[in-house]
Amino acid sequence: VQLVESGGGLVQPGGSLTLSCAASENIFRLNAMAWYRQAPGKQRDLVAAISRDGMKHYADSAKGRFSISRDNAKNTVYLQMNSLKPEDTAVYYCHDITGNYWGQGTQVTVSS
Repeated sequence: VQLVESGGGLVQPGGSLTLSCAASENIFRLNAMAWYRQAPGKQRDLVAAISRDGMKHYADSAKGRFSISRDNAKNTVYLQMNSLKPEDTAVYYCHDITGNYWGQGTQVTVSS
């Protein structure tokens, strides 16, 4: 299974970005998926997760600002990020929880 993230970039504080993660296999619809992030010098932390049935879980830092969703027909999971802060700056990784696969990561930088 390959996971390919896209949508990262440079955004000003208060701005928004939507990350996408496309999976290569049709079994995607059976798998729980998640987004993690890793800032320089820090551990990789969970941001949000979504079950195959659409149940969602968010880290406290993401609650109220981020939204995870999935489109099983497109084998894609999304992370909508609003009200971005400089501390959201990190490499964001897509993770297939069920199969234990990782994407290559996409950089998100929040800076004025």
